[in-house]
Amino acid sequence: MSVNPQFPALRTSRRRFLGLGGAAIGAAAAGGLLAGCGNDSSGESGPVELTFWAWAPEIEKLVEIWNQQNPDITVTVSRQDAGDAAATKLLTAIKAGKGAPDLMQAEYQAIPSMVANDALADISEHLNSETPGHFNDGVWNSVTLGSDAVYAIPQDTGPLQFYYREDVFSDLGIDAPVTWEEYAEAARTIHEADPSMYLGTFSSKDPGLFAGLAQQAGASWWGIDGEAWSVQIDDDATRKVAEFWGGLVEEGVISNQPMYTPEWNAALNDGTQVGWVSAVWAPGVLAGNAADTQGKWKMATIPQWDAASPATGNWGGSSTAVTSQSAHPEAAVKFAEWLNTSADGVAGLVEHSAVYPADTEHASTALDAPPAFFDNQPDFYEITEKNAEAVQSFTFGPNVNVTYSLFNDEFSSASEARSQQAFVDALGAMQDGTVDDLTKQGFSVK
Repeated sequence: MSVNPQFPALRTSRRRFLGLGGAAIGAAAAGGLLAGCGNDSSGESGPVELTFWAWAPEIEKLVEIWNQQNPDITVTVSRQDAGDAAATKLLTAIKAGKGAPDLMQAEYQAIPSMVANDALADISEHLNSETPGHFNDGVWNSVTLGSDAVYAIPQDTGPLQFYYREDVFSDLGIDAPVTWEEYAEAARTIHEADPSMYLGTFSSKDPGLFAGLAQQAGASWWGIDGEAWSVQIDDDATRKVAEFWGGLVEEGVISNQPMYTPEWNAALNDGTQVGWVSAVWAPGVLAGNAADTQGKWKMATIPQWDAASPATGNWGGSSTAVTSQSAHPEAAVKFAEWLNTSADGVAGLVEHSAVYPADTEHASTALDAPPAFFDNQPDFYEITEKNAEAVQSFTFGPNVNVTYSLFNDEFSSASEARSQQAFVDALGAMQDGTVDDLTKQGFSVK
């Protein structure tokens, strides 16, 4: 399978490869990647004007506050489509050598591809020394790729959590599961009580969720090994996750209905799906798709593989990156730090953009009330804060889109077959396909 054209691959030049990061190559990355990005605002006269490509709701209101407080560094928002569309547009502008913004809202999984194409600047020399301390290690790793180079400031994060119908659990006399073993037992109890009812579903169309579950189990699907990429999708941690969910699907005690379909929405509304492993942003989905069930749901920490060592993964999240063609990286970093690490910026992200901020210092102050859909759970964000602190490190690679496409193909077949072994075999196909694609595109793979 060839790499998606929106993420052109890094070729064989060692100088360009070093822009990818890694503990052994981070120092070289700082020198090699930024050859054309040395200008900053410190020695300039007159105001600096920056362009910011973003899609977060009402981000313009935060930028207005910044501009009022910082008349010498004016930021203009250019609203973009979210995700891949914005990444495609940026890489096209970078390749053309014109039209790129100074700043870009970038999803974590897109950062390696952007770095591989010299689209993002290493901003480490412009950072406030206190900035890394605002984020937990798992989130910070997403913007550093495990190196000394820094390619973005984390903005929001999506720690995985467990959502369940408290009324159903109460009627059946079961508690929110603390471990995955308890989750399986609860799934069996619920389905036995009513064969139309399921605790959850395995969605073969949501690779981001599966990646987050693997992350919780200790997996990191890509890595840097010297001057090569490594791929560890078919590893013990991910196999454990695949065997668990494949076993429940084969047993028939959870559904295999993809999420976000009319059938899935109906199940949320009529009470035949009574649990959901999702991220911190789930309340908005529930409010939009199952408004009449408000007050019946509760949130708990995601079930654990080892209750003595709490861990979770992420599903979603984005950052604020400075592009390699910005003439004002220092000024751009000042804005990105204000947006994502200041009390005003973080409070504005919560109030206007409705995100869960990655900043751990100001998140609890900004999130002073639970989501409206969970107004029956005052400690919603207290639990979420602990969950966010337990996010494990996970390195994305430069061909995430290929791997996710392989997931959709392989796990759709495995889910339809309702075979635990097919779930495990799907990982081997993902591993081989990911490695083959990296090799074909000229990456060094170990």
